[in-house]
This record gives sequence, C-alpha cells and structure tokens, in this order.
Amino acid sequence: MRGERGFPFRNPGHDAVVVGAGPNGLTAAITLARHGLSVVVCEAAPRPGGGMSSAELTLPGFTHDVCSTVHAFALASPVIRAMPLAAHGLRFAHPPIPFAHPLDGGRAAVAHRDLGETAAGLGRDAAAHRRLWEPLVRNAGPLFDEVLAPPHLPRHPLILARFGLSGVRSAAALAKARYRDEEARALLAGCAAHSMLSLRSAPTAGFALMLGVAAHAFGWPVAAGGSQALAAALAGHLRALGGEVRTGCPVARLGDLPPARVAVFDVTPRQLIAICGGALPARYVAALRRFRYGAGVFKMDWALDGPVPWTHPDVRRAGTIHVGGTLTEIAQAEAEVQAGRHPRHPYVLAVQPTVADRSRAPAGKHVLWAYTHVPNGSAEDVSEAVERQIERFAPGFRDLVLARSGMGPADMERRNPNLVGGDINGGVQDLAQHFMRPALRLDPYATPNPSIYLCSASTPPGGGVHGMGGYWAARTVLRRRFGVRLPRLSPAGGAG
Repeated sequence: MRGERGFPFRNPGHDAVVVGAGPNGLTAAITLARHGLSVVVCEAAPRPGGGMSSAELTLPGFTHDVCSTVHAFALASPVIRAMPLAAHGLRFAHPPIPFAHPLDGGRAAVAHRDLGETAAGLGRDAAAHRRLWEPLVRNAGPLFDEVLAPPHLPRHPLILARFGLSGVRSAAALAKARYRDEEARALLAGCAAHSMLSLRSAPTAGFALMLGVAAHAFGWPVAAGGSQALAAALAGHLRALGGEVRTGCPVARLGDLPPARVAVFDVTPRQLIAICGGALPARYVAALRRFRYGAGVFKMDWALDGPVPWTHPDVRRAGTIHVGGTLTEIAQAEAEVQAGRHPRHPYVLAVQPTVADRSRAPAGKHVLWAYTHVPNGSAEDVSEAVERQIERFAPGFRDLVLARSGMGPADMERRNPNLVGGDINGGVQDLAQHFMRPALRLDPYATPNPSIYLCSASTPPGGGVHGMGGYWAARTVLRRRFGVRLPRLSPAGGAG
C-alpha cells in the first residue's frame, strides 16, 4: 500500500484484519471466517461490542446499556437471525408490548406485537392503519432483505415499491395524510424520530415504517443480561469459526495493524482518514471529508426504586416509550435540533429494560434508559428537560430515582470514537447521504486502495444493530480479493 510502510505485508499472518468489534465489524469477520479466511479483529476497548456494551453506570447491581439497548433490527436482519447465537449464550427477551406513546390526559397509543390489536386501539384510524401496515408486515422478510442492502436491482420490486410509495415522504406528511387523530399520528411520529432528522423531511416516513414493521413481525427485544451479551455471542461465534478477537488493541495508523492481506474498518470516515489517509487518493479523502455527521444524543440512565409510574397502564408494560407528546410537538422539537438549538420540550426515547429482563436490577428495583437529540457536539446539560418530559407522563417518577447517570455527546464520543459529536447513526441519513454513504461510488464498501475496505454504519444501510454493513463489506472483500462470489443474499446460515 503506497504511502504506508508495512502494509500490505510481504508475509501476512492473516487473510484479513477487521478494525472495530462493533456489530458490523464482528459480522464482517464472521462472514469472512465462514468462507475459509483467517481473520483477526482489533478492538481498542477492553471488551468487544462497540455500541453493544453494558456497565454499572449508577449503582452496584444495576446493569445499564451504554449505547444501544433495544435491538429493533436484530431479528429483522437476515444475517443476525440466521446465526447460532443462542449456542453462545444469547437470549433475546421481549417486553409484553414493543413500544408505546403516552399523551396528555392519561391517553396513549400502543403498538402491540399483533397488528390487529394495535389497529383496534386507534379508534377511527383503525382501518387506515391496517391498510398502511398490513401488506408490509405480511412481507416483512423480503422487505428487510431489500431495505437492508446497498442500492441494487430489487428481487421483490412490488414489495419495495409499496414501501417506497409511503416511505420516501416525510413522516409529518404521511401521518397527516393517513390519520385523523392524535394517537395514530403520534405513534408514527415517535418511530420516525429515531431517524434524528426533521420529521418534515424525507425519508423519515421510511424510518417509521421499517421500525413499525420490525415490531410487528419480529419484535423489539433486549438482550438478556445487557447488550454486552449480544456482543459476546457474536465474538463467541467468530472464535468458533477460527477467528480471533484482540481487545485493548487500538489502531491509530496502518503500522499498528497485525500482518494481513486486507484491512476492513468498522469506523466512520473521520477515523478512516486519520488511520489510512496517506494510503488513499487525495480525491477520495476529499470526498470523505465532505461526509456529514448528524445530531448528537444526550443519554441518561437511572437506577429506580420501582417501576416508572406511567399514567396509562399499557405504557408500563412497554419496552420502549416515545416521550414527547403529539406529532406537532415532536416535529417542532426535532426541527429545533436541526436548527442547532436545544428544545425546551424535547423528544425523549426511553427504554425500561427490566420490563422484559429482570436480571438487570436487584429484586423490586428497575433501570430506565433514555436519550434525547441535541445539536452535534453540544456541551449543554439537558437532564432537567429530559426528566421533566418523563415526569409529565409519569408523575412521581423523580421520587423513585436512586441514582442517575448523564452522558453528553463528548462523553459518548470518548467511550466510542465512532460516535462523532454524539451521532449514533454514523452520519446523517437523509435521502442523499442514505444512499451515498460514505461517498459516491459503485461499491460503497471498497476504497480506491484494494487492500482497504469500510464496513461501518457510515456505509449502507446505515445505523442500527443489524450487521448488514459488515456483511455487504465482507462480500466485497471475498469477491475482489479472494475470488469468492456469493449468491445475491446469503445470510450467515444460508447457502453462501
């Protein structure tokens, strides 16, 4: 590799080195190892996982997830759901209700696993809800095979077209066009706000539809014992295939890599430039520098003396709660963030893992996890605004708090350098950058240097614990460097 000594190595000890043991890095390594390559993963942290990490952030005996906790796309992923992760200690725990959206006056919109039950709770919007969601839920498997892929000629064009007709719109426009009442509109808005975009922009409706379909078809589970259990299972599966995971192994430059024929990076463009910039053409580096990072998050965790006292009883049984009021309120809050301001009444994405997994807290106690969106790199402490929103729909919540932990964007980035400015999606996922991640190339996973590849959330299909960026990057490596061609979609347990 020109411009850097020692890579590629004349006598490589491995076929491939993967930098970063997040969900994409581990999935890339697993896919390569399954096809006979010798693989080593280098992870700077003491444990593998990246965003899938757990720690006692508040009090002894209370397990909190540092970043991701609800794995809405894990079982929807054709790769992860085909892996034998149960054999490596993983158990997914499903809450009685995937998600709910409280409203003032003790009201709530509730998304049950059963689509019919969800629609029945939406009053005069029940029929409209069925018409929008039923065809997508019925074809959830093929839909996710299409959506969790880079731009391609679709194998299921009618299914993808049905999704696209609604999904390319803004969430605000779709909600107002399809629904009449606040409950149904809020249910869609709460999912759409996961995009970290303005709800008045496209394709936020697509984010809402993907998340809602996943809830009905696969569920929104947590990993029993904490998200670290998912990371441990992936690492265990890799080791069973002959791969190696080295923790406490930071890579700041190409010379830090162990000998290998190719390197696959589970990092964002900023880190790729820092590590590999001298080995990449100037034009490509310039394109990477134009990559845009999105809003950050301010994250909070609480150790609680009891369950959160939500005013609506069904919300108490939900794993995920979208807190922020009506569609109009959430759209306004997210627009404020996009404008670089901190909303007084923010959208808060809250998770109560102990509804599904009692092992995370001592008997009778609970944990609560939440984040709100803030401008990228914000240094403002917004914990008061977050707690005020929760208290609005769960009076008496603060009386249950035994201890709390708050992390702003800088704290998040210190723990995981991929969370640039607190951006947990690996970069803005608007229409332009959703398809052109990280730069405009026919194969987004390959760099102009034939020994360097990218597999992070900064590549398609973007953020989330699904491993698909790693899978597609591994396919590129196998084809370009090792002459192995896989079928169009070959999940971990499939023919490929």
